[in-house]
Amino acid sequence: MDLKKVDGESVQEYEEGRDCMRQFAIVGLGEVLWDIFPTHKQLGGAPANFTYIAGLLGDEGIVASRIGEDDLGREALERFGGLGLSFDHIQRDLEHATGTGIVEVASDGQPRFEIIRKVAWDFLEWTADLEALASRADAVCFGTLAQREVTSRETIQRFVDAVRASAVKVFDVNLRQTFYSPELLAASASSADILKLNHEELPVLLRAVHAPHVDDVRAARWLCGRFALKLVCITRGGNGSLLVTPREQHEHDGFPVQVVDTVGAGDAFTATLVHHYLRGSSLAETNEAANRMGAWVASQAGATPAADAEQIQLARARNA
Repeated sequence: MDLKKVDGESVQEYEEGRDCMRQFAIVGLGEVLWDIFPTHKQLGGAPANFTYIAGLLGDEGIVASRIGEDDLGREALERFGGLGLSFDHIQRDLEHATGTGIVEVASDGQPRFEIIRKVAWDFLEWTADLEALASRADAVCFGTLAQREVTSRETIQRFVDAVRASAVKVFDVNLRQTFYSPELLAASASSADILKLNHEELPVLLRAVHAPHVDDVRAARWLCGRFALKLVCITRGGNGSLLVTPREQHEHDGFPVQVVDTVGAGDAFTATLVHHYLRGSSLAETNEAANRMGAWVASQAGATPAADAEQIQLARARNA
């Protein structure tokens, strides 16, 4: 084979094209819970929302979590099946209930959560199954919530440590209530390649690690240096997002949208970010696609809306 050309393409172009067609194994690691709204309930938790969107984009979305042997747990498995998500790596717990969270949605579409403690995913165990999953993962996304108890925290840290050197480790901060500490934030950031957080979480993290906040770009670049990160992403709700690497940066103003509720919009953003990062997309392409997908989910009811072929095609597109 010609080392410079493959059917008229450069080797770099050939490899990039092959990565575009490849299906990556993307793991959402942590909590699975039912979001209990005033009028209904829906299956939630960042890992499930994240992996659902990863699957829509054409990758293998895999949830790794733990549920109770109860009615909500059985209903969760049925819901996973309906969403086309595998539940092969969902552990069953005979002692603890399936997770739940009480959700109120404010007039601006922003959710307010009260998440019940000592539930099944707080006791996620390190098993041979999770070790095997870590060995084949191309990316793993984890947050703070599922690390609030010792058992699950140790399991998540072991999983992140066990992935291949080539795998992408994403710390989606996702602060909830008081289920985090400065030590947890610093340790999780140190384990990651990509740090993703929103504009409200940024000052919390900076205070926790004793960092100044002159402006978002300099703060993000400081975080890159402090934690050896490859990318920091700051989302700004309806005002778009900022992507910063040690050498580059890109801002996107977001897409205007009629918000129905924002539950899952950030997870959709993260899944799309990972999809493009794995394929070597530019910061501009990545930011465009991730904002588009996040805006689409915010315009729909629930975090796992039915697939929209046009939106998915736009979100997958490169050179947008």
